[in-house]
Amino acid sequence: MLSKEPSETTREVGVRRLAYSDLPAVIAIERRSFPTPWSLAMFVLELSKPSGICLAASSGQDLLGYVVCSRYDQVWHLMNIAVSPDHRRRGVAAGLLRRLLEEAGGVLPLTLEVRVSNREAIAMYERYGFRSAGVRPRYYHDNGEDALIMWLD
Repeated sequence: MLSKEPSETTREVGVRRLAYSDLPAVIAIERRSFPTPWSLAMFVLELSKPSGICLAASSGQDLLGYVVCSRYDQVWHLMNIAVSPDHRRRGVAAGLLRRLLEEAGGVLPLTLEVRVSNREAIAMYERYGFRSAGVRPRYYHDNGEDALIMWLD
């Protein structure tokens, strides 16, 4: 379990499977987090894959963040991770990543792409053992920014 920073309204943060019923809250977080957000159809597709891992971080009835990871043959691909702007820097993303790594089982390598400018995310991934393996030039369509390719073996 994760916990928020101490406050009068501190509640435990749990990580569970993402459900179709979470998608309205997921879309709201997605739109606040990314310049080119995923569509509802993209989330539905990922949730429908039996081999994927889709997790939600929640506190009470509030969805705080989510992670979507797909399995492709012999590799896991972390496709999307986001936390509501109101709940960032409280360990929510780290908790999602920890649980993802537990569920993935450590048998297959895991890869992801992250904006080269997203230093905080890169540092978090490095704390969990991810290493840089190159750059995808102009990967992000909104501004042509490069993506750092990271791997965890």
